[in-house]
Formats: sequence, structure tokens, C-alpha cells
Amino acid sequence: MKIVVIGDGKVGRAIVEHTCQEGHEVVVIDNKADVIEELVNQYDVMGICGNGASYEIQSNAGVDKADLVVAATSSDETNVLSCMIAKKLGAKSTVARIRSYEYNNQINMMKRDFGITMTINPEKEASLEIMKILNFPEAIRVDTFAKGNVDLVELYIPENSPLIGQSLASIHQKYQVRVLVCAVQRNEEVFIPTGNFTFQAKDKVHITASRSTVKQFLNKLGLIESKIKNVLIIGGGKIAVYLGEQLLKSKYQVKIIEKNYERCVELSQILPNATIIHGDASDQRVLDEEGLTNSDAVVCLTGIDEENIIISMYAYKQNVHKIVTKINKTSLIGLIDSINMVSTIAPKEITASRIVSYIRATNNSRGSNVITLYKLVNNKVEALEFKASEKSKVLNIAFKNLKIKKNILIAGIIREGEVIIPSGDDMIQAGDNVIVVTTNSYLDDLDNIRE
Repeated sequence: MKIVVIGDGKVGRAIVEHTCQEGHEVVVIDNKADVIEELVNQYDVMGICGNGASYEIQSNAGVDKADLVVAATSSDETNVLSCMIAKKLGAKSTVARIRSYEYNNQINMMKRDFGITMTINPEKEASLEIMKILNFPEAIRVDTFAKGNVDLVELYIPENSPLIGQSLASIHQKYQVRVLVCAVQRNEEVFIPTGNFTFQAKDKVHITASRSTVKQFLNKLGLIESKIKNVLIIGGGKIAVYLGEQLLKSKYQVKIIEKNYERCVELSQILPNATIIHGDASDQRVLDEEGLTNSDAVVCLTGIDEENIIISMYAYKQNVHKIVTKINKTSLIGLIDSINMVSTIAPKEITASRIVSYIRATNNSRGSNVITLYKLVNNKVEALEFKASEKSKVLNIAFKNLKIKKNILIAGIIREGEVIIPSGDDMIQAGDNVIVVTTNSYLDDLDNIRE
């Protein structure tokens, strides 16, 4: 596919990185010459310096022949205008990053009237990810498939866990719960485990099943935690607004600490039922005075990664039940991962995954399409949801007779609302939603799982 990316900020660069890795022809437009030069040297892309909302610049970039144009500048208005021009020039699809809270209620109108195929809001997407974690506090990360029917949950194995020393095969027999272990991260290694795989302390395990089954499994392991009731948010940016709104609707108690006074005034108007505190959360005394130790969850959302990490470490030391931390620099994720139960959120990576999912579905419009895609374990593992088409070559073959490529696991089948954790006698039928977990990259069709 030919993809044009307008804007080389954090989100734009993440999109460029992922799309280049997948072998697409990528053109980047940005108004800073040094940024374009750096990007061209780093990736196999064509760069054009100029205003991405300019008809002339887009023409020079070959937008008329583009399969997809992604507008990801820092300005919502520029992104909308860029997509309108791209559509006028003949681009097949357009994606606009729209972040402003004020535009939240008119997204559908923008898509309809301005010819935008898809909109993406990194901050809102991040808030949705955080909500899933807060609603499932036992997990480090929660990804959902089939409109919420299936969860893929990341769990940490503490040193006193009954799973330590047990093989994967023995778990089903001992606990009598149909969950599937899809991937295990052990230090820097990632495994798609087989039946004789043995768990160790500090493993991070990804399991898939329905929400109720996962809860049942955790209950048998003694890992069920008390429900979160009050949440302390550090930083009052866009994510805090979207998250605060969702939390309040779900009857959580919400407190936000923000060091900019004018922003505090805005937050108090947008979120009148939240407690807004004007203060610097990097000051330990402020955290203590505002009841960090009494909070069920702390969510660190400042614009400085290092500050988020330091506050998370302090919250962990104070035995806060659940900690969620926003990280923009992926190089720092390894540092925060050393804190056992801290969940990390990277808005740019969430956005890039959504767009890559859309690209793979568009690129394979005649086969078994990608519906959902998540990148796990620092992008070393992919979890994909496919819709099995009637033309698929893997239909009606029992899994015990289906030769599947190495490092690919069929993690679940959703058939008419029923969740099936597959065994050797199960098979894929037309119309099924099929969840695939793999360390092999760039799957875009269900038939590609075969040897």
C-alpha cells in the first residue's frame, strides 16, 4: 500500500515505524526540514518538507495515488483540512487524529461531511485502556475481543503463587477452568508455551477466556482483589479529562492533582464532581497530604515520563493497590516493568496499533479480515482477531489435523456469542471470530497460519 503520513510527532513517528516494518511505501510530510532529514535517514521513506494541508504539497507527495493518508499533526483543524484535501485529490482512505475534548460529540458529523474514513484520538483511546485495567485490577493489562466477549489478560506471577513449578498441562487438570495461556514473558524472553512449559516466579503470563472464566481462575488462585473505589490522577491533561469523565459515570471517586492553576479551573468546570487539587505531585508532601496511601489506584499522567515513573515508584513503596503509568518513550518501559504490578500505557503505540489493524484489514479486503490487533510485550507479540470468510482454506479442519506454523497459537473462537477455548477436536467455521496470538509479525489473513 502507499501510505502518506502528515506530521512527524510522537504519533506520526510511531505510525511510520510500524508501517515501514510491514513493507508499505511510506511518504512523510512535515514542515520541519531537520525532522524530515532525520526520518529519511532512519527509515525507508520518502520525505517532503511543507504544509501537509497544502494542495500543492499533497500533490507532490502523490496523494492522488495513495491508499491511505494519515493526518497526525498537533492541530485537529489542520488534520481535518488535510484529510478533506486528500480526499479531493483522490486518496482512497483518510485517517485524522482529533484530540480536542470540544470535538468529541461531533466526530460522526466530521466523518460524514468531511469525507474522513476514520478518526483516532490517542488520549481517549488511552483512557479506555486505563478503564479496562481499573475495572480488572488483578491484571497488568486487559485487551478485549469480539466486542468484549473475550479478554486477553496479562498477569504477574508473584513469588508465593501456586502456579510456580506447575506445567501448563497440569493447570487445566488441577483447577478445572478452561483458560488458554497464550504467551509468557520471562525477563527479556517471550514464549508461546507448550504443554510441558513450567511457570516460574515473576513470569508475566497472557491468558485468554471469557471475563467470568478469567475471574473464576483468579479466584481459585487466590488473586481476586477488592474493587477499586477511589482513584487519584496525577496530571490534568486530555487523558485525565476523558478518564475522569468515564470514572465518574461509573461511580468512582476521582481526585486530580494538577500544578497549573488555570488548568485546575478548567478541570473544575469540565468535571464538577471530581476533586481538583492545585499542587505539584512530584513533591512527596503533596502526595501524602492528598491521601495517596488511602487511594485504591494511582494513575500517573503528567507530560514527563521520568516524573510518572518516580511517582509510581513512590506509590508502589506506599503499597498502593493499583498503579497505572503513562510512558511515551518506549526505551523507559523496561525500567517501569521492573516494578511488578505497575501497568504502563503508551498512547502513541495504542494509536499505531489501531491504524495498523485498519491497514491490514484494508490490505486484505477479500480474505479473512483483521478486526482487532494488539501488540504485546514491547511489540514482540501480536494478538489478532480475524473474521473467518467462507473462502478460507482453514475451515472445517480439526486443529489436531491442521498444520499450523511455529509460534502461532489459536487462542479462542467466538461463534454466535459463545466463547470456545479450542482443543484438538475443535475447528474453524465460516463466520467465526478467531483470535490468533503469534510472535510472527505481519499476519493479515487467517489462511496465513498454515504451514
